[in-house]
Amino acid sequence: MLTIAPVCAPEAPIARVNPVAKLGAVVALSTTALIASDWLTPLLLLAALLLVLPFTGIRPGPLVRRLRLLWFAAGTVVIVNAVFAAEQTGRLLFSLGPVEISTGALLDATAIGLRVCVAATAGVLVFATTDPTDLADALTQQLKAPARFTIGALAALRLLPILAAEWRQITTARRARGLEGGANPLRRLRLFTSTMFTLLVGAIRRAGRLAAAMDARGFDSEIPRTHAREQRMHPADWAVVAAALAVCAAAVALSLAQGTFTAL
Repeated sequence: MLTIAPVCAPEAPIARVNPVAKLGAVVALSTTALIASDWLTPLLLLAALLLVLPFTGIRPGPLVRRLRLLWFAAGTVVIVNAVFAAEQTGRLLFSLGPVEISTGALLDATAIGLRVCVAATAGVLVFATTDPTDLADALTQQLKAPARFTIGALAALRLLPILAAEWRQITTARRARGLEGGANPLRRLRLFTSTMFTLLVGAIRRAGRLAAAMDARGFDSEIPRTHAREQRMHPADWAVVAAALAVCAAAVALSLAQGTFTAL
């Protein structure tokens, strides 16, 4: 079942960190991984993220379920970039007709895939250890984000599990009526498109009702808002940001020392 609730133990060290501090750490790691075009820098950053796992309190099962599609996408990126590289450099590893893969193209493709893995893993770790309401409170209090936008985004996030449940209801109802794609890919695609359109129509109607209800309750008011739960940046939160910056600097320094670092 799709859920936006944190899947970590509430007493885990990372779970108690201010959401803005965790976002800052993710931005630092992801930016460093995206700027560096070599393979060693994102590999070191990914290793650092794996070392943090024991402090997140996340159970292995939910983490694997949240990461499997993202890591599969990263693997697909590696394969596509290795096969369709503009230039095959280095030693030839694989050749089958017009398809060729060389060491240089594979290394460059691996670097791209590792950057995707760093950004995806860091993002999943943050959202899996953060309550959405705490995140919205921190954004409005620490980053002074507009309350209208933040609360609207929080309400949209709260609707995701409902949309997932509706998708299952629609597919189950159509299966009960004999509407299945079977082995025909075109029929499966047509059925998927129809189901997606039905879900989209229902989501737009629900969003309109939700917006009207929120306006009726004063969410659109320009009056300064108060907060039921205060979010503050403590020394431990600043330490997390500093640790992320230190890890980024160390990864770049090690890559420079090995002579592999190149920037986009």
